[in-house]
Amino acid sequence: MAMNVGTTERLLRVGVGAALILAAGLGWVGLWGFIGLVPLLTGLAGYCPVYSIFRRGT
Repeated sequence: MAMNVGTTERLLRVGVGAALILAAGLGWVGLWGFIGLVPLLTGLAGYCPVYSIFRRGT
């Protein structure tokens, strides 16, 4: 599994994912905020399965 997410995008994904999870944990948004797990995990892994489907990378 090769990395297909660039450094800048990884940082943005981790930041947005963590912010959504924090907001959901503090009750500022509903439970939908835990969807932040997706960008957080793809940012930490450096791999996005959707990019692989469309043969794209950053």
